[in-house]
Amino acid sequence: MNAHHQVESGNGSPGKTPNRYDTVIVGGGHNGLAAAAYLSRAGQSVLLLEKLDVLGGAAVSTRSFEGLEANLSRYSYLVSLLPAKVITDLGLNISLARRRYSSYTPNPAAPTRGLLVDNEDAAATAESFAAIGAPESEAAAFAAFYSDCRRLTEVLWPSITEPLTTRSQAKELAVAAGAGEMWERLIERPLGEAITEALHNDLARGVVLTDGLIGTFSRPDDADLQQNICFLYHLVGGGTGDWDLPIGGMGTISAELERVAREAGATLLTGAEVRSIAADHQVSYMRDGKMLTATGSHLLANVAPVVLNRLGAGQLVPPNPNNERGGAQVKVNLLLKRLPRLKDESVSPEAAFGGTFHVNETYTQLQHAYEQASGGRVPSPLPCEIYCHTLTDPSILSAELQAAGAHTLTVFGLHVPHALASEENNDALRSELQAAVFASLNSVLAEPIEDLLMRDRNGAPCVETKTTLDIQRTLGMPGGNIFHGGLDWPFLEDDAPLDTPARRWGVDTADPQILLCGSGSRRGGAVSALGGYSAAMAVLEISAGPAGQTKLSGP
Repeated sequence: MNAHHQVESGNGSPGKTPNRYDTVIVGGGHNGLAAAAYLSRAGQSVLLLEKLDVLGGAAVSTRSFEGLEANLSRYSYLVSLLPAKVITDLGLNISLARRRYSSYTPNPAAPTRGLLVDNEDAAATAESFAAIGAPESEAAAFAAFYSDCRRLTEVLWPSITEPLTTRSQAKELAVAAGAGEMWERLIERPLGEAITEALHNDLARGVVLTDGLIGTFSRPDDADLQQNICFLYHLVGGGTGDWDLPIGGMGTISAELERVAREAGATLLTGAEVRSIAADHQVSYMRDGKMLTATGSHLLANVAPVVLNRLGAGQLVPPNPNNERGGAQVKVNLLLKRLPRLKDESVSPEAAFGGTFHVNETYTQLQHAYEQASGGRVPSPLPCEIYCHTLTDPSILSAELQAAGAHTLTVFGLHVPHALASEENNDALRSELQAAVFASLNSVLAEPIEDLLMRDRNGAPCVETKTTLDIQRTLGMPGGNIFHGGLDWPFLEDDAPLDTPARRWGVDTADPQILLCGSGSRRGGAVSALGGYSAAMAVLEISAGPAGQTKLSGP
C-alpha cells in the first residue's frame, strides 16, 4: 500500500451511541495510527480524525517531482527508535536496512581528505583519522567513547516500552551495568564537556556533537542540557543507536500502521479538521464543508501540547517554556542524475554517501553557526548532513530511474532557528537557505550540485526545500519543531507524581480523560510510535482498572 493512498474511512463501526466512541484520536500521524491499532485490537471503538487528505503526518512518502516516479521520504527519513516490540505486537510488515558506513566528513580546511567511519573496517577508519591529522590515539578514543555510551544506552533502552522509571531508578540501572561514569558525563553534565574530554580533533568532535543538535537549537555547553537529551535519543535506539532506512521509504511504516488499524476496526477519517474540544470530551470537526461532532470516553491528542491547549477548554497542558521551542532546521530533498564526485578522490561517492555525510560540521563551525543564527543571520557556511536512501534501497525509484543511475539525497541543515522565519520573509528565506545548502555542499564537491539535478516533466530542477514555517503550515507542528517542543528525559524526576496510568506513561494532561499521544509526550519524537504506544497502554490500564491490563489480540 502506498503511503499517499487516500483513506476516506475505516471498516470500523462507532460505539453503541451514534458518534460516541471509546477513544477519539485527534491527528493521524504515525503515533495516532499506532494508538488506533493497539486500542482497536483490544476491542475498543476508535475514531481517528486527520485534517490532511493523507495519513502518516511527517512519516510519509511523496512523489515531489512531477512526472518522475521517485517516492521520497518527504519529512522524516531514518528509523532508530521504533521498538521491535511494536512491530511484533501489531504484526507490521516492514523491513529496516542497516548501512555499512557510519559517516563521512570532509575536512573543511582541506576537503581533498576526509574522515570515513567504516563500521566493518576498524583499520580503514584508523587510517582515515590519521589522514585528517588527528592524534594517533584519536581513532581508539572515538571508538571507546561510543562503546562507553552504548553501555548506558543498552541498559536504558528496555525501559522505553515500560512505565516510566524515576531518575534515581534509571541511575541505579546504569551503575549496576557499569555505566555510572557515562551517566554522569551524559545525564548530569553538559555534553560539550564529555566530547572535549574524550576527543582532541575538531572534526571528530563535531561528528559527535551533531547527534546532540538535530532539530535542537543548542550549544554544547548549554545548562538546560537539551543537547544531552537529543544526544541520548540519537544513541539509545535498540540500545545500539543504529539508524536504519525503511525499505520502500518512510511511508511504508505509516501504511502498515494504517493497515493494521483499519483491519482491527478503527474508523480513520481524512480531511477532518478538528476545531475544538469541549469540556464534555466532545470533538467538533469540519469535513466536506459540514461541522460534525464525536465524543470519546478518552481523547488522544496526536498534536503538539500548545495546539491541544488552543483546541481544548482551558490549559490542558500547563504552560511550559519547553513546549514553546521552535524548530531549528531546513530540509532539502534532491533527485540527482548520479552521485556527485568529491574533492576527496580517496573515497568513492558510494562510500561517502553510504552513511551520514557531514558538511561543515566541525566542533568550531557548529559553535560559530549557532552564534550567527542567534544574531539573526543564516549561518555561513551552513552545517549540513546528507542521507542517500537509494544507495541502500533503490526501490523508491522506478526501474527507469534506477537504470539511469539516479539517486535521491536528503539534506538536513542545522542551526536554522524558527526565529529567522516570518510570514513576510518565508519565500525569500527558503531561497536563501536553499542557496546556502548548495554553497555548503559545493565547498566539498568536485562539481556543482546544481549541475546534477534532474528535471521534472515541466523542466524544473528536482529540488524541494522546506523551512520551519513550511512544516508548521503543512503539518501543524508549532515553529516547525519536529519534536513538538523541547525534549524531555526518558525518565521522571524523583518527586514527580506517579499516581495515575497517564502519569506513569508520560502522556498526562490536566484532564484524566485527555492524553497526549504524539511527539509531545515524554518519550515522543522521531518515528518511534512511542507516543501512540504509551497513550494506548495508559488507556488500556485505565480501562482494565484493578483487574489488570486488557489483553491484546494476536497479529
